[in-house]
Amino acid sequence: MFSANTNELIHESSPYLLQHAHNPVHWYPWGEKALELARKDNKLIIISIGYSACHWCHVMEHESFEDPSVAAIMNEHFISIKVDREERPDVDQVYMDAVQLISGQGGWPLNAFALPDGKPFYAGTYFRKEDWIKVLQYFVDLYEKEPYKLIKQADNVTSGIRSIEQVPVESQNSSYALKQLDRNFANLQPYLDMDKGGIRRAPKFPMPAAWEYLMHYHYLSDSQQALESVISTLDNMALGGIYDHVGGGFARYSTDAHWHVPHFEKMLYDNAQLLELYARGWQIAGDPLYRNIVYETHEFIQRELNSGEGGFYAALDADSEGEEGKYYVWTLPEMEKILGNMAAVFLDYYNITAQGNWEHGKNILFRKNKDTEIAKKQGLTLGELKKIIKQGKMLLLKERSKRTAPGLDDKILTSWNALMARAYAYSYQAFADPEFLEVALKSAHFLETHAISNDLQMTRNYKNGNSSIPAFLDDYAFTISAFIEIYRSNFDENWLKKAEALTDYALEHFLDVQTGMFFYTHDHHSNLIVRKKEISDNVIPSSNSEMAKNLFRLGTYLYREDLLQISRKMLQIVREEIHQNPFYYSNWAILEANMVRPPFEVVILGDGYEAIRKEFGRKYLPDVMFSGGKREGGIDLHKGKFLAGETMIYVCQDRVCKLPVTKFSAAMQQLDR
Repeated sequence: MFSANTNELIHESSPYLLQHAHNPVHWYPWGEKALELARKDNKLIIISIGYSACHWCHVMEHESFEDPSVAAIMNEHFISIKVDREERPDVDQVYMDAVQLISGQGGWPLNAFALPDGKPFYAGTYFRKEDWIKVLQYFVDLYEKEPYKLIKQADNVTSGIRSIEQVPVESQNSSYALKQLDRNFANLQPYLDMDKGGIRRAPKFPMPAAWEYLMHYHYLSDSQQALESVISTLDNMALGGIYDHVGGGFARYSTDAHWHVPHFEKMLYDNAQLLELYARGWQIAGDPLYRNIVYETHEFIQRELNSGEGGFYAALDADSEGEEGKYYVWTLPEMEKILGNMAAVFLDYYNITAQGNWEHGKNILFRKNKDTEIAKKQGLTLGELKKIIKQGKMLLLKERSKRTAPGLDDKILTSWNALMARAYAYSYQAFADPEFLEVALKSAHFLETHAISNDLQMTRNYKNGNSSIPAFLDDYAFTISAFIEIYRSNFDENWLKKAEALTDYALEHFLDVQTGMFFYTHDHHSNLIVRKKEISDNVIPSSNSEMAKNLFRLGTYLYREDLLQISRKMLQIVREEIHQNPFYYSNWAILEANMVRPPFEVVILGDGYEAIRKEFGRKYLPDVMFSGGKREGGIDLHKGKFLAGETMIYVCQDRVCKLPVTKFSAAMQQLDR
């Protein structure tokens, strides 16, 4: 039974679920207890899904779920289940498919109605209070008088969800050529915003994998348009309001087409991927702006999302004190008072006005021009300008820290932490900053300790010493990817072995041998109405595309043809989708680019390996797989290549190596770069 002020969510660790633990609605967490109660009492189920940083989730809670009259209807006639979509993406996937089938669109909060067996018959997103009451009463009445209608609708929706999971038959065409990548780019071109970056639309999401793919395509094709689209995107995001110019880090998306007005929530997964993307951008362009973005984002992550034990928290809310963006915006008088005699330059630099550049006289910091242009306009040297901006940002950050901070979602999610570990490992390669490698290793050890058991079964979540949810495919996929990237950073073969062991475990428990794709859920933990597969890429690459890339990289490193064959089969299945819609198959398209030109394998062996590896790290070389160390180690490709007293560099491709060299410049010539 429930008290007047608490429900079953009080026992959960998820900040989102705990936010609802004192609603008058008798919420249950997703689990057998709630589902069994629905079957026993023959009650309809409400599955309400959201996450802690979701603005409209908070609005609907305040309007409806905190209202005793609404709660009375829900409690009498329904079993109400609250789901944190970040903890249970498997549940979210099923009911998101339902809302998209029913309404043609989706989003959060997601509110689904289901029969006692969990089959959905209706779903929507945000409902105003009066509309929510009408929907509740309508289905109560229909279930009492004509339940067969709901049963028929639930069967139809469930069939529709299952049909989405049909994986196409593998194509027989297995040849790869640059012209196919040209076709991908031709299909992307009409949607690219060459002026403001990103895709021609609003809102604008960063979608880092898409720009990583276009970097790779430029590398292979020398397409200047592809490069310009990437540079435009990186520049405009870095200068725009989606970037927090005071504290570092990126908001989840821009509500407009100019990257000006952010939806102010900050997610770990975005900042992990963008940290890595800007490190790649710096390798290509050498722009100090990109380096600054990497370091400022790093400072934000360490200051606001670091758990202190190697893990990283999930997100910061968009709201504080019930107002979206309040923590981040400024009035002109506020800034003038804080900045003093620096104000004129700083306000010009960030486009601050008396009437406000946003709403209600408030200003979002954003830039229109790069430093050289502002310095010239203000009659300052570049050094003088940078000093003013740096001091001004420090003053604003200090003042901002006195405000009520946005809510922190302090759960630690395995897949997002793995993305972060990988980003730091890659950033270490680019900048050779030992702090980045230290953070990557600490994060990886955290995952080893708290997310991976001795039998290699992983968990999804961690908070206050507890992990309660079995891991999903993305947790395995991104952890494997992180361990491979750490190996590339320090040549410690133990990380490659760990990646291989997790891969073999995933093959055993997630692979669908009939289709060649991986299920999203573990075979021991699959109790939903559909066992889904996550295939298309979105703001985070899909777990199947990341697994396919992992299999390709590990198969190449370890000479495991079985892994390479599975990777090739997976890519063949989605090739037409890649060509028709490369934006939502961009991580797959990166794998296709790797098939167009087989990767170089660069082996660096000898006491001086680290210095040479660092030289390579400054270059953007997406088709080069590095390995090495002081001695040969256990990798087959290294055998017979160590020469005492020398540091040798071997450039190999398709298991054939060119004559060894000792200089970085000579190896670069062998790479034709």
